[in-house]
Amino acid sequence: MGDQHFQYSTETTDISSGLAHHTINELQIPNGSSTNNSDSASPFSFDLRAFETSVPGPFYTASGLHSNKDFADAPHPGSESSVGWQVDGVIQGGGLVASSEENWSSFMERVDEILQSVTCRKSSTLSIVQGPSHPPLENKTLSEYFLCEILQTNSTRPALICPSEKPRAHGGPSSRNLGRTSHLAWDFDEFERHIGAVSRGLLSMGVQKGDRIGIIMGNNSAYAILQWAAARIGVILATINPSYRVDELVGTLRLVGAKHLIIVPSLRNSHYIKMLLERFPSLSDSHPGDIQEPELPELRNLIVVNNQDEHELSKAAIDWRDIILWREDTREAKLVMDIARNLDQDELTHRNLLNNGISIGRNMNISEKDVLCNVPPLFHCNLAFWSHSACVVYPSVSFDPVAIVDTLITEKCTALHGVPTHFLGVLLEVEKRKSEGSVVDLSNLRTGIAAGTSIPIDLMRRLISEMNLRDLTNAYGMTETSPVSFQTTPADPTLQRVETVGKVLPHVKAKVIDPKGDVVPVGVPGEVCVDGYLVQKGYWNDEEHTRQVTHKDPGDDDTIWMHTGDEGILDEEGYLKIVGRIKDIIIRGGENLFPVQIENVLLADHSIREAAVVSVPHKEYGEVVGAWIVRSIGTTSGHARSSRNDIRNIVREKMNPQTAPAWVWFVGEDGVPEELPKTASGKVMKHVLRKWSKELAERGIGRVIT
Repeated sequence: MGDQHFQYSTETTDISSGLAHHTINELQIPNGSSTNNSDSASPFSFDLRAFETSVPGPFYTASGLHSNKDFADAPHPGSESSVGWQVDGVIQGGGLVASSEENWSSFMERVDEILQSVTCRKSSTLSIVQGPSHPPLENKTLSEYFLCEILQTNSTRPALICPSEKPRAHGGPSSRNLGRTSHLAWDFDEFERHIGAVSRGLLSMGVQKGDRIGIIMGNNSAYAILQWAAARIGVILATINPSYRVDELVGTLRLVGAKHLIIVPSLRNSHYIKMLLERFPSLSDSHPGDIQEPELPELRNLIVVNNQDEHELSKAAIDWRDIILWREDTREAKLVMDIARNLDQDELTHRNLLNNGISIGRNMNISEKDVLCNVPPLFHCNLAFWSHSACVVYPSVSFDPVAIVDTLITEKCTALHGVPTHFLGVLLEVEKRKSEGSVVDLSNLRTGIAAGTSIPIDLMRRLISEMNLRDLTNAYGMTETSPVSFQTTPADPTLQRVETVGKVLPHVKAKVIDPKGDVVPVGVPGEVCVDGYLVQKGYWNDEEHTRQVTHKDPGDDDTIWMHTGDEGILDEEGYLKIVGRIKDIIIRGGENLFPVQIENVLLADHSIREAAVVSVPHKEYGEVVGAWIVRSIGTTSGHARSSRNDIRNIVREKMNPQTAPAWVWFVGEDGVPEELPKTASGKVMKHVLRKWSKELAERGIGRVIT
């Protein structure tokens, strides 16, 4: 066989003009040669890193490689972003190596697939990137995908496990329950049986396509069912933060025009039935399906998921189990099928959520054999594992480190999701058990997502080294982008995995801009903006707010940039580093200081468990740095305790003097509140801390004496 010639095309975009250009190039590999210097006995190999491009343009995507084309030799546009991709072959030194019995044509088909799957990015002076265009986006609705891609091939594999729920929490016919007798455990077939029964039940109750259903629950199987059942019948779920007080709850229900509300009687310190009855005494005289409350003019049904049988229902409420329609030969069954069949004609957002879940799972190498321990509340997006037919376990209805560690061990979980607060709590529980002599077997654990807020670098390193989360990924995004736009992969270098949020996902564009809207140079901080299939349709009934956070490129109606409000830095390789919320940046004497960077320095000191940095008003500088510190266990009485000056010096020694805290508060000491204020998902509420800081500073509490 003679030398092999392969044609490829590159698409380049001139950012200044927005015009795309196509260039035909060609790659020549001499017969019998190996570009990756591998000692493998394979007959041929191809090193995607061995070629650099001379094609002009800030970024481009490689596609269309074909064999036996007689063109002049030319460099290949592959880059190191291809490293780690594996398509039925072995990656060696960044190269794709043919299997021992593979023919040349098959091998090059795989090379072609990889070239279409990588983000090829030329070194640029501008902070703008575009993800791969392959694999193509999935156009099925959520229901179609569940039935065709998951159920058909994995019906008997584990789908959902809830250790805190009874085996037959929803009543109905007897269940196989994966052979378990102590708690709820379903395969995908049983999961589907419950989804179908709830879909029919909602329709029989009068729920119509397009209705909004408000939902306030912890992590339970009813929530999981509703996510799929609502999608099947064209109903919109309004997932409400369970920590809302009554005014926030009422405002949300009124804003979205919720016609139906599904709640649990209570969760943590919130008692929802009591809360609603106290605010709306009229509910005591209302009948199911006919609620008439002037403040909630569209609300008609109140459904209570009362699995523990601990609470009396109000007169207006319906027991969740009473709405479930198990029979499959009803008119509702036909109606479900008719609605599901026609959903693809509607302007839905299934495509956003489904494709984002698929992309996230691919980045993590998720398969049907994986088991996720899901800790974050379910009002977050969470389709990455089910979209790959993997099993999801809810260890408890709300955050419980003991239940989480029990679940990791008992269910042999391979993945763990959480935000920094969750991971810190789990690490403490693991350390406690080990100190007591218990064996904590986390050998099955390998991956997960650390997200929700900026992840301290030291915490990422500890999770990898102490909990076996060797393939842990860092993800960045927001609800408005379905939610993830950037993510690391297990193949990324360690430094990038712990210090960045990775590269942009497939079919997504991103840029970093200055306050004028201009793209900033690589390495310069600015606001992160995102475009692609994942961008929301808009805020419900709020066109003005939607316009405020989105913009289009001139002359391009197809590109809609979502302003994230986050300050980020993009490097030359396309890795993004988030340095904080724009509104959280501290402006000291005209200099921008980034709280996340200061927090990372503080958290590297093992005497500090948590740190939150905020601005404090100052007459001369405008703002100075204030640090809230949670001491690590073991630094209480009888042990060395850091002083305010010690905290200041930790920062001063590793950063410029301006970043050193002028105010330091130790949580739970000297009249300071006992804990950091956090949302239900574990994020520190910086706006509350800024208010507390101002009040304490005015009283002179927390000043660092230098």
